Formats: sequence, structure tokens, C-alpha cells
Amino acid sequence: MVNETFALAVPEFHRLSRDIVRTIETVIDGKPDAVQLALTVLLAEGHLLIEDVPGVGKTMLARALAKSVDCTVNRIQFTPDLLPSDITGVSIYSQGDRKFEFSRGPVFANIVIGDEINRASPKTQSALLESMEESQVTVDGNTYLLEKPFTVVATQNPVEMEGTYPLPEAQRDRFMIRISMGYPDEAAELTMLRSRELSNPLAGVAPVVTAEQLAAMILTVRNVHVSAAVERYTVSIAQATRRDRELRMGASPRATLHLVRAAKARAALDGREFVLPDDIDALAVPVLGHRLVPASRGNSTTFSTSDMTQIIRRIVASTQVPLGVFDPV
Repeated sequence: MVNETFALAVPEFHRLSRDIVRTIETVIDGKPDAVQLALTVLLAEGHLLIEDVPGVGKTMLARALAKSVDCTVNRIQFTPDLLPSDITGVSIYSQGDRKFEFSRGPVFANIVIGDEINRASPKTQSALLESMEESQVTVDGNTYLLEKPFTVVATQNPVEMEGTYPLPEAQRDRFMIRISMGYPDEAAELTMLRSRELSNPLAGVAPVVTAEQLAAMILTVRNVHVSAAVERYTVSIAQATRRDRELRMGASPRATLHLVRAAKARAALDGREFVLPDDIDALAVPVLGHRLVPASRGNSTTFSTSDMTQIIRRIVASTQVPLGVFDPV
């Protein structure tokens, strides 16, 4: 993106992050937590999964986040007939040059919006696996690097709704955070009716952060300090999920890494240069909830999101909070 990038001072980082939040909130009414988590993922160089019923603003949040930053943005509408090559790109034979030339797909952008990702087949969903983990695409034996930063913001409807395919565990594990929008409260819904009666609020959204500034914000997050005690605390939570009797599959090592990265972004957004156990606690549910697989409950096959939330909170509450958080950098 830029040849030389420097971390930002705390006041400048806060000014830019507030500008992004205010811009998104001109489109998304009454959802400050969802907006904050979306920004957390972007600054932590992760991927965001927004899951909820139709019509609650999932795509609006994704588009508002993308439009607030001056980066390249592509949108992919996932449908049952979508092919992997429609995402990654395809080699096309040129009659003039008598050779194959690679035509890049929409995954080649800083921010990729995957709308209704679970309406495509598992084969098509898997086209994103390499790009989300390694920031590259391999087609016909050739590897092409993606732009930096690279973030996928995907929306999906609940799996029990018609026309959906469940995301494979490997795909879910690549998303740093999963959030739900939820229905707006009465005041927010009234505001939405009045503000959108004559115009689309997205039409007035303009970038408030340049590509260079975003790169500097990401570097600032990378430089946030994580003490050895907080690292041990994070690992203890992940290890506990793997031993828990209510879970068939616990948190992966990737989940542990994502939890720390997200905590660093949360600390920076809170004006700190170090991570606290509170950051880990606050992000445990959105980072771990979509990755864990519950154990079967006798003849019951139902397991709600609230059930998983309770399990994670129980595990976090039973994990000893570390001392020595402020060990030397």
C-alpha cells in the first residue's frame, strides 16, 4: 500500500478511529457495539462474519465500513450457481499473444464484501480459504499475492433458513469475529424511517481515512504490548475449551492468535498501549463462539448461540486472571 509506514501517536489514532466510527454510524443506527467490533477486525487485519436474519443491516454495515476507508473494495453476491473461478479469477487464452493471461477476480481488493456467503455451495465457499489465511490465490499452479491490507467482510443468514449451506468448520475458523446485528430498538427504528425516506444514507458516505493512514493505524495496533501473563491467560482459556465436556471441538491455535490480535486492536481503540485481561474477556464470545463445536446432548440436536455464549462465559469466569500484566516490554 505504502513504501514506508510509521505508527501513530495515541491522539492521532483516536481521531481517525472516531472519524471512522462516526461515519459508519450515519448509516447504522443504534448499534455501537457492532460498529466497534467491525472496526476492531479491520485494524487487527482479520475477517468479519455478520450473521443474522434478513433485513437488519448486515450488508449496510459492511458497505459503510468499506466506504469509510479510501481502499479498493469489491463485492461478491454469493448465489448457488457461483463458481470458485468467479471469486479468484480465471486464466483466459489470448489469441493475439498466443498464451494464457490471468484475469483477476473480485477477491483482489483491500476489502471484499461477501454478501450471503452461505448461499453458495461449499465448493465455492472454499475458494476463499487460501486467500483468507495466506493473502494469496493459486490458479493453474500460479500464485498471485493479494493487496495489503486484506479483509473479508461476509454476511450470512441463519443456517436454518431456506437456501443456505452451513459454513465448513475450516471456513468459520478463518473469521476473526462473528457478530449479530439484532433488531433495532424503537428509537433507532424511528430514526431510520425518517432518515431513509427520501435518500440512501450510503450515498453520502465518503472516505475519512486514506490508505496510508489505515496502514499506520494497523501498524499502531501491531505495536500494542501483550505481556507474558496475558498470553498465558489467553492460552489457558483456549486449552479449557478443548477439555470442556460440553464441547466436541475446542478453540484452534488460530483462534488463540485471533483473540490476542483483536485484543490489541481493542486496547488501541481504548487509548492503551498494552492489553489487559479485560480485553480478552470482552472478546472471548465474538472470537470463539463461531468456532467451537458443541457435544451432542442425548437425542437433542438443538444448540443455540446463547447456549454457546453461556459456555464461553463460564470458561472465562473459571480461568484464573493473571498477575504481572505489566511486565517490561
